[in-house]
Amino acid sequence: MSSGAGSWLVLAAGAHLGFQLTVTLVAYPALADVPPDRWARAHDSHSRRITPVVAVVYVGLLVAVVAALLHEPVSNGTVVAAVGAAGSMVLTAAGAAPLHGRLGGGHDTVLVRRLLLVDRMRLVAAVVCAAGALAAL
Repeated sequence: MSSGAGSWLVLAAGAHLGFQLTVTLVAYPALADVPPDRWARAHDSHSRRITPVVAVVYVGLLVAVVAALLHEPVSNGTVVAAVGAAGSMVLTAAGAAPLHGRLGGGHDTVLVRRLLLVDRMRLVAAVVCAAGALAAL
């Protein structure tokens, strides 16, 4: 892969991993600690603040992965990065987003635990993506 496409992939995967680490280690634990009587306001505030960041990070990652996949030859590292990115995006769209939708209606300990589990799985996918991006260089 050319150094340009590879550099963008590493940059996007690194930004994604940094974002995901922050969510997993800081944002979600803080949200999970909110008592049920303060949940609605805290969850609404979290959702409003994080949504634009998710959009920027995921759009940048998607563009970088597509550009890398369109560049010939496609390396094994690029494929691994693409699989990790896709995994994270699918877990967000099919797991975290619907759970947030349900949690918007009120605190539910079981749903919060599921959200934390889905989030840890997204972290694994982000690590896979970053490792693949580095290998693609």
